[in-house]
Amino acid sequence: MLKILIIDDDPIVRTVLKRTLLNQGYDTTTASDGEEGIILAKSLHPALIICDWMMSKLDGLEVCRRIKADPELATTFFILLTAKGAAPGEEKDRVQGLDAGADEFVSKPIEMNELKARVRAGLRLHQLNQDLQTQKQALEQLNQNLQTQKQILEAELAEAADYVRSLLPPSLSGKVTIEALFIPSTQLGGDCFDYHWLDDEHLAIYLLDVSGHGVGSALLSVSVLNVLRSQSLPNTNFCQPSQVLKALNQAFQMSHHGEKYFTIWYGVYHLPQRQLVYASAGHPPAVLISGKDKTDIDVRQLGSLDLPIGFLADIYFEDAALDISTNSTLFIFSDGAYEIHQPDGKIWGLNALIDLLINSSNINTSQLKQVLAHIMSLNAQEHLDDDLSLLKVNFG
Repeated sequence: MLKILIIDDDPIVRTVLKRTLLNQGYDTTTASDGEEGIILAKSLHPALIICDWMMSKLDGLEVCRRIKADPELATTFFILLTAKGAAPGEEKDRVQGLDAGADEFVSKPIEMNELKARVRAGLRLHQLNQDLQTQKQALEQLNQNLQTQKQILEAELAEAADYVRSLLPPSLSGKVTIEALFIPSTQLGGDCFDYHWLDDEHLAIYLLDVSGHGVGSALLSVSVLNVLRSQSLPNTNFCQPSQVLKALNQAFQMSHHGEKYFTIWYGVYHLPQRQLVYASAGHPPAVLISGKDKTDIDVRQLGSLDLPIGFLADIYFEDAALDISTNSTLFIFSDGAYEIHQPDGKIWGLNALIDLLINSSNINTSQLKQVLAHIMSLNAQEHLDDDLSLLKVNFG
């Protein structure tokens, strides 16, 4: 059973939290100060720690630093209980907590339903991290014997790619339909995407691409995917794309994530008003194609010049909004969909992909399999150099 450790110098808070979590079926232990908490953490190896920020002997920030500095505890999900970071102007406190290694914040007075949700999300992410770390260790061991273990390594990479693929959503049907295409390259890459209803009226759609290849890129990609799915970014309105990108940028600075950054396109479609609000961080523009036939067609590129997530801490992202007319189709993709090496040595390119999407729409054959077949016919190699992700969103 996954263990939870509560560290708080207030006996009432400790008692209430322990009773609440025990009632949820969790194996829960308490510590009355930071030093005792660190000792218990090293012996218990908890999956999740809930720690008060303000304590007399050793504050929660220092406890978090020491916990995260221990290799055996580095993946422990750490929740800081604090009155900090809740009000406007105290963003620096949240940044300070994130820099120390905190994964989540819960403000006092504690709202128990919120705490339970944060705990569930934290335990899911911890378990996922543990599974991926196990895969990473296995792959690193295989790399030491690359020449003799090549077949085994390729099998493990394929298994990891299948695992990433298993996390991706199925096609969406209903008032909005979405088809997805994901073709991994020969290397384990960093593409991930998702789409889901935030409520009865708002549909979130996003696609991200982590820099580089390999397990590190896949780990970061899956971590971001699960943070977005669990909506565990603090003080974030997930219906407002610019807020989501800002929170991701605060949480995933490349200096703390193996010097890896990622691009992302994030949009929210409001069904009653047929309005799409979106923001982009260094990602290729989405393409919106509207019109009934080739004589009445409108093509718009939906992108921005904002930097990718993780480059700089102080970036402000901007939302853009537009009304979606009937007979409109939105295409969202990673750069692997158009950075195709042709037999003549030239790169196929973004404009060529957009032309393909337009022409396919004109002749009413914009099925993703047909688009893929054309792309693969241009590729000079047997396999793609980069993951290819392509979403087709039909608004009706």
